[in-house]
Amino acid sequence: MGQNIYDVPEFFERYSRLRRSIEGLAGAPEWPSLRALVPDLHGRRVLDLGSGFGWFCRWARENGAAQVLGIDVSENMVERARSMTSDAKITYMNADLERVDLPSASFELAFSSLALHYIEDLSGLMAKVHGALVPTGQLVVSMEHPIYMAPSHPEWMVTADGRKTWPLDGYAIEGPRTTDWLTRGVVKRHRTIGTILSTVIRAGLTITHVEEWAPTDEQIAERPELAEERERPMFFLFAARRDR
Repeated sequence: MGQNIYDVPEFFERYSRLRRSIEGLAGAPEWPSLRALVPDLHGRRVLDLGSGFGWFCRWARENGAAQVLGIDVSENMVERARSMTSDAKITYMNADLERVDLPSASFELAFSSLALHYIEDLSGLMAKVHGALVPTGQLVVSMEHPIYMAPSHPEWMVTADGRKTWPLDGYAIEGPRTTDWLTRGVVKRHRTIGTILSTVIRAGLTITHVEEWAPTDEQIAERPELAEERERPMFFLFAARRDR
């Protein structure tokens, strides 16, 4: 089992104050791009891997999903999600994504937002996702961009001419990366984009979309602090399909 940082009281309390924790999907700037990858959900069965506070689970039901299963390793997350949900068609499960058994051929969509960069055995999880999807079922993912994760000292660097740059540190060196985010010692799993996509392909899925997310002009006009996200991609989005 990997690190369960979300059940550390200090981390969870600070995470709960983030804009995306308070506003849900509307507070996540990458959501419009991610939403565009989600297929029509009417009558579909949906799996949410790393379901957090259950924002996507509830959105899926509001948009026609027949049933939704949200899985999260954090007891705090699952408890909060249940307290915010009053829908018998949504089920939340407290389980480690690397150990959980997923029902075979049971979902038309598997969705995961900002969870896969914590997973150590990504190939094992992708094999489980392949088995859990029906043929033509789809996978939609957002995760922290590997370039954003690569710096071991994530502060801006300033060049001689005053230009801010992002320090790229050991991008090709894969493995655990420890950073201080909301609390000290948060462990993430760094992989190159090539490794991530190859892992998905080896699991038997066909890649259908790849996106290195950046804010639009309209988003920056509304939230000027997003301008720095054009210096290096913060989020990596992709979609895939089970063909057989």
